[in-house]
Amino acid sequence: MRAFLLVDLGFGDAGKGLLTDFLVRRTGATVVVRYNGGAQAGHNVVTPDGRHHTFAQFGSGTFVEGVRTFLSRHVVIHPAGLLAEAAALQAKGVGDALSRLRVSEGALVITPFHQAAGRLRELARGAGRHGSCGVGVGEAVGDALERPDEAVLAGDLRDPARLRPRVRRLRERKREEMAALAGAIPAGPAGDAAARELAVFAGDDLLDRWLAEAARLAALGLVVPDSTLADWLGGAAAVVFEGAQGVLLDERAGFHPYTTWSRCTLDNALELLAEAAPGAEVRRIGVLRAHAVRHGPGPLPTETGELRPAVRDHNGFGEWQGAVRYGWFDAVLARYALDVAGPLEGLALTHLDAPARLGRWRVCAGYEASVGSEISPLLAERAAGGAAARLTDLLLQARPVLEDCEPAEAAVVQRTERLLGRGVDLLSRGPRSTDVTLGTDRASLDQSAG
Repeated sequence: MRAFLLVDLGFGDAGKGLLTDFLVRRTGATVVVRYNGGAQAGHNVVTPDGRHHTFAQFGSGTFVEGVRTFLSRHVVIHPAGLLAEAAALQAKGVGDALSRLRVSEGALVITPFHQAAGRLRELARGAGRHGSCGVGVGEAVGDALERPDEAVLAGDLRDPARLRPRVRRLRERKREEMAALAGAIPAGPAGDAAARELAVFAGDDLLDRWLAEAARLAALGLVVPDSTLADWLGGAAAVVFEGAQGVLLDERAGFHPYTTWSRCTLDNALELLAEAAPGAEVRRIGVLRAHAVRHGPGPLPTETGELRPAVRDHNGFGEWQGAVRYGWFDAVLARYALDVAGPLEGLALTHLDAPARLGRWRVCAGYEASVGSEISPLLAERAAGGAAARLTDLLLQARPVLEDCEPAEAAVVQRTERLLGRGVDLLSRGPRSTDVTLGTDRASLDQSAG
């Protein structure tokens, strides 16, 4: 059984959905495992016949008939979001998406009160927002870490009588916390938004609707023990482990406070695989864009407005994250991400259609010496598990040393390979699986994927 493990080597939005769809179609994989993150994911897939969907919780192989999704215990689920996504997929011709989905009983659950509380915290930060997606993932994780005995898990959805008082207690506790916090939010648009979020805690109507949605997931038999994954993989020729977000947002390796509450490396995927299919043939694949991208605030040293006319993205401005930001390829952070991710059998480079469309291209091999000399040892310290407390501030100050690069695809790939000191195995120049081809350094990947 072959296992393909996908990890984003940036700040997210590198093309994990595209690569998942490609690998499912190429390898005959019948299972996609989501191994981190939660309902804030936005993985775009465009089918060969032109259908488009932004996958949030379902695996990005769901357009392929018979491919199943397993949401592992490391995923934070949003019950209402799952049902809404299933309805959206049905409208696009995938009527059996829910029947092909299973959720680990150990997966953490977002309630409407986590979502509202997370948004209120962002509003209270004002100009110092962290870049929350506004879905409630971070609030649910933080709450579970602080009060593990009160955490709502997917397994709890099967016991409505026990679930209702549990969630009601959570609502009342959050109501008290947020009432104090909301007092610091100034009047105006932020104050109006805060009032809307505070209204979530009033009355039982929303609680009743949420409990009904949760009960529907349980009634459909979607919540299962972790052993289900081993059963699935026992009969599968191949599986794709689909990561969320990116290594540079990792809760340990990222640059605080602009990080996520999730392990974005391959650690969770390798743990799950060791339990469910210890004898699998593993192919770890990193995914990079040909340029840098970040959705929301935080360091992006090579940021430029020049790239915007060349980029074709489905993800755009978000109410909570703000604008998508673009930058020239940053070899410093890419090499750091490779160090954090560990050994990889494959590297995918996406958005290779952008350079030719722009007509010029630039890359960053390093930063100006003013802070660059301090950043390199701190990145090495962080990659080895150190704290490197000043790293975020230094990256916010960093100024890239840019080099011009011929915008032809072959030249961009070759320059990227030289900067990273390794070959590129998969090339993507568009949003469809048919836009992905094997690179020149492809032997290991080709043998297992072909």
